Amino acid sequence: MRKALILTLSCALCLPLAAQGLDRQALLDEANLLVLPRERALPEVTLTNQDDQPFSTSELRGRWSLLFFGFTHCPDICPTTLADVRRLLSQLEPDVRDQLQVILVSADPARDTPAQLKQYLGFYRAGFLGLTGEVDQLQTLSRGLGLPFVPASDTQGNYSVSHSGNLALVGPDATLRGHLRAPLNLEGLQQALAELIRARDGE
Repeated sequence: MRKALILTLSCALCLPLAAQGLDRQALLDEANLLVLPRERALPEVTLTNQDDQPFSTSELRGRWSLLFFGFTHCPDICPTTLADVRRLLSQLEPDVRDQLQVILVSADPARDTPAQLKQYLGFYRAGFLGLTGEVDQLQTLSRGLGLPFVPASDTQGNYSVSHSGNLALVGPDATLRGHLRAPLNLEGLQQALAELIRARDGE
Protein backbone atom coordinates (compact mmCIF):
# COMPACT_ATOMS: atom_id res chain seq x y z
CA MET A 1 0.00 0.00 0.00
CA ARG A 2 2.79 2.38 0.96
CA LYS A 3 4.70 1.61 -2.26
CA ALA A 4 1.58 2.16 -4.33
CA LEU A 5 0.98 5.52 -2.65
CA ILE A 6 4.57 6.63 -3.26
CA LEU A 7 4.32 5.58 -6.92
CA THR A 8 1.05 7.46 -7.32
CA LEU A 9 2.52 10.61 -5.78
CA SER A 10 5.64 10.33 -7.96
CA CYS A 11 3.53 10.07 -11.12
CA ALA A 12 1.43 13.03 -10.02
CA LEU A 13 4.57 15.12 -9.57
CA CYS A 14 5.97 14.05 -12.94
CA LEU A 15 2.87 15.02 -14.90
CA PRO A 16 3.23 18.80 -14.47
CA LEU A 17 6.92 18.57 -15.39
CA ALA A 18 6.10 16.55 -18.49
CA ALA A 19 3.37 19.04 -19.40
CA GLN A 20 5.84 21.90 -18.99
CA GLY A 21 8.25 20.12 -21.33
CA LEU A 22 5.54 19.59 -23.92
CA ASP A 23 4.38 23.20 -23.64
CA ARG A 24 7.93 24.47 -24.12
CA GLN A 25 8.52 22.24 -27.14
CA ALA A 26 5.20 23.30 -28.64
CA LEU A 27 6.21 26.93 -28.14
CA LEU A 28 9.54 26.34 -29.90
CA ASP A 29 7.92 24.40 -32.73
CA GLU A 30 5.35 27.12 -33.30
CA ALA A 31 8.10 29.71 -33.43
CA ASN A 32 10.11 27.61 -35.92
CA LEU A 33 12.98 27.76 -33.41
CA LEU A 34 15.24 24.72 -33.19
CA VAL A 35 17.18 24.46 -29.91
CA LEU A 36 20.16 22.10 -29.88
CA PRO A 37 20.14 19.41 -27.17
CA ARG A 38 23.68 20.48 -26.26
CA GLU A 39 25.61 23.73 -26.77
CA ARG A 40 28.20 23.61 -29.55
CA ALA A 41 31.54 25.43 -29.33
CA LEU A 42 32.33 27.76 -32.23
CA PRO A 43 35.60 27.80 -34.15
CA GLU A 44 37.95 30.63 -33.31
CA VAL A 45 38.15 32.93 -36.33
CA THR A 46 39.04 36.58 -36.74
CA LEU A 47 37.03 38.74 -39.14
CA THR A 48 36.61 42.48 -39.68
CA ASN A 49 33.61 44.48 -38.49
CA GLN A 50 31.78 47.35 -40.18
CA ASP A 51 34.13 49.83 -38.48
CA ASP A 52 37.17 48.11 -40.06
CA GLN A 53 38.21 46.65 -36.68
CA PRO A 54 39.17 43.02 -36.00
CA PHE A 55 36.42 40.89 -34.51
CA SER A 56 36.96 37.37 -33.17
CA THR A 57 34.28 34.86 -32.24
CA SER A 58 35.33 35.14 -28.60
CA GLU A 59 33.87 38.66 -28.68
CA LEU A 60 30.41 37.12 -28.92
CA ARG A 61 30.64 36.49 -25.18
CA GLY A 62 28.45 38.56 -22.89
CA ARG A 63 25.31 38.83 -25.02
CA TRP A 64 22.94 36.66 -27.00
CA SER A 65 23.53 36.96 -30.74
CA LEU A 66 21.56 36.29 -33.89
CA LEU A 67 23.92 35.68 -36.81
CA PHE A 68 22.86 35.61 -40.44
CA PHE A 69 24.96 34.95 -43.56
CA GLY A 70 24.03 37.19 -46.47
CA PHE A 71 25.34 39.96 -48.71
CA THR A 72 24.58 43.58 -49.35
CA HIS A 73 23.66 43.06 -53.02
CA CYS A 74 21.11 40.39 -52.13
CA PRO A 75 17.83 41.23 -53.91
CA ASP A 76 15.33 39.45 -51.67
CA ILE A 77 16.22 37.10 -48.78
CA CYS A 78 18.59 39.44 -46.93
CA PRO A 79 16.52 42.65 -46.94
CA THR A 80 13.39 40.68 -46.02
CA THR A 81 15.17 38.85 -43.18
CA LEU A 82 16.78 41.98 -41.76
CA ALA A 83 13.49 43.88 -41.93
CA ASP A 84 11.75 41.00 -40.14
CA VAL A 85 14.42 40.87 -37.45
CA ARG A 86 14.19 44.63 -36.93
CA ARG A 87 10.44 44.23 -36.47
CA LEU A 88 11.00 41.33 -34.07
CA LEU A 89 13.38 43.38 -31.93
CA SER A 90 10.84 46.20 -31.73
CA GLN A 91 8.28 43.73 -30.35
CA LEU A 92 10.49 42.30 -27.61
CA GLU A 93 10.43 43.51 -24.02
CA PRO A 94 13.39 45.82 -23.26
CA ASP A 95 15.03 43.34 -20.84
CA VAL A 96 15.15 40.75 -23.65
CA ARG A 97 15.92 43.11 -26.52
CA ASP A 98 18.89 44.63 -24.69
CA GLN A 99 20.51 41.21 -24.45
CA LEU A 100 20.35 40.55 -28.19
CA GLN A 101 22.68 41.70 -30.95
CA VAL A 102 22.13 41.00 -34.63
CA ILE A 103 25.09 40.32 -36.91
CA LEU A 104 25.14 40.05 -40.69
CA VAL A 105 28.15 37.98 -41.78
CA SER A 106 29.08 38.52 -45.41
CA ALA A 107 28.90 35.66 -47.88
CA ASP A 108 30.31 38.04 -50.51
CA PRO A 109 33.58 39.50 -49.18
CA ALA A 110 34.63 40.60 -52.68
CA ARG A 111 32.02 43.37 -52.60
CA ASP A 112 31.19 43.64 -48.91
CA THR A 113 33.91 45.89 -47.57
CA PRO A 114 33.53 47.24 -44.02
CA ALA A 115 32.40 50.57 -45.45
CA GLN A 116 29.81 48.87 -47.67
CA LEU A 117 28.46 46.86 -44.73
CA LYS A 118 28.25 49.96 -42.54
CA GLN A 119 26.33 51.92 -45.17
CA TYR A 120 23.98 49.03 -45.94
CA LEU A 121 23.17 48.18 -42.32
CA GLY A 122 22.74 51.86 -41.50
CA PHE A 123 19.59 51.89 -43.63
CA TYR A 124 17.87 49.68 -41.05
CA ARG A 125 18.62 52.00 -38.11
CA ALA A 126 18.57 49.04 -35.74
CA GLY A 127 22.18 48.81 -34.54
CA PHE A 128 22.94 45.74 -36.64
CA LEU A 129 26.60 44.70 -36.81
CA GLY A 130 28.39 43.51 -39.94
CA LEU A 131 31.36 41.18 -40.42
CA THR A 132 33.48 40.39 -43.45
CA GLY A 133 36.86 38.78 -44.04
CA GLU A 134 38.73 36.09 -45.92
CA VAL A 135 36.57 33.44 -47.59
CA ASP A 136 38.21 30.54 -45.73
CA GLN A 137 37.56 32.20 -42.36
CA LEU A 138 33.97 33.01 -43.31
CA GLN A 139 33.34 29.42 -44.39
CA THR A 140 34.90 28.05 -41.21
CA LEU A 141 32.43 30.15 -39.22
CA SER A 142 29.50 29.24 -41.48
CA ARG A 143 30.17 25.53 -40.95
CA GLY A 144 30.45 26.05 -37.20
CA LEU A 145 27.12 27.86 -37.18
CA GLY A 146 25.39 25.43 -39.52
CA LEU A 147 24.66 28.23 -42.00
CA PRO A 148 26.22 27.15 -45.31
CA PHE A 149 26.92 29.41 -48.26
CA VAL A 150 28.53 28.85 -51.65
CA PRO A 151 31.11 31.53 -52.59
CA ALA A 152 30.74 33.00 -56.05
CA SER A 153 33.20 31.45 -58.50
CA ASP A 154 33.12 34.58 -60.66
CA THR A 155 33.08 37.93 -58.85
CA GLN A 156 32.84 40.04 -61.99
CA GLY A 157 29.66 41.86 -62.94
CA ASN A 158 26.27 41.40 -61.32
CA TYR A 159 26.43 38.02 -59.60
CA SER A 160 24.55 36.34 -56.77
CA VAL A 161 25.57 34.15 -53.83
CA SER A 162 23.76 31.07 -52.55
CA HIS A 163 23.29 31.11 -48.78
CA SER A 164 21.04 29.82 -46.00
CA GLY A 165 18.00 31.84 -44.95
CA ASN A 166 18.21 30.65 -41.34
CA LEU A 167 19.72 32.54 -38.42
CA ALA A 168 21.98 31.06 -35.74
CA LEU A 169 21.27 31.72 -32.08
CA VAL A 170 24.49 32.06 -30.07
CA GLY A 171 24.47 32.24 -26.29
CA PRO A 172 26.41 34.66 -24.08
CA ASP A 173 29.09 32.01 -23.63
CA ALA A 174 29.74 32.17 -27.41
CA THR A 175 28.31 28.70 -28.09
CA LEU A 176 25.76 27.78 -30.72
CA ARG A 177 22.37 27.21 -29.08
CA GLY A 178 20.07 26.72 -32.06
CA HIS A 179 18.56 28.12 -35.25
CA LEU A 180 15.72 30.41 -36.20
CA ARG A 181 14.43 28.68 -39.30
CA ALA A 182 13.06 30.48 -42.33
CA PRO A 183 10.44 31.70 -42.81
CA LEU A 184 10.55 33.57 -39.52
CA ASN A 185 7.46 33.35 -37.33
CA LEU A 186 7.67 36.74 -35.63
CA GLU A 187 4.72 36.23 -33.31
CA GLY A 188 6.00 32.88 -32.10
CA LEU A 189 9.59 34.08 -31.78
CA GLN A 190 8.54 37.05 -29.66
CA GLN A 191 7.47 34.67 -26.90
CA ALA A 192 9.90 31.80 -27.52
CA LEU A 193 13.04 33.95 -27.50
CA ALA A 194 11.95 35.69 -24.32
CA GLU A 195 11.25 32.36 -22.61
CA LEU A 196 14.57 30.89 -23.76
CA ILE A 197 16.73 33.87 -22.79
CA ARG A 198 15.08 34.37 -19.43
CA ALA A 199 15.25 30.64 -18.63
CA ARG A 200 18.96 30.44 -19.46
CA ASP A 201 19.68 33.59 -17.45
CA GLY A 202 18.03 31.96 -14.46
CA GLU A 203 20.23 28.86 -14.62
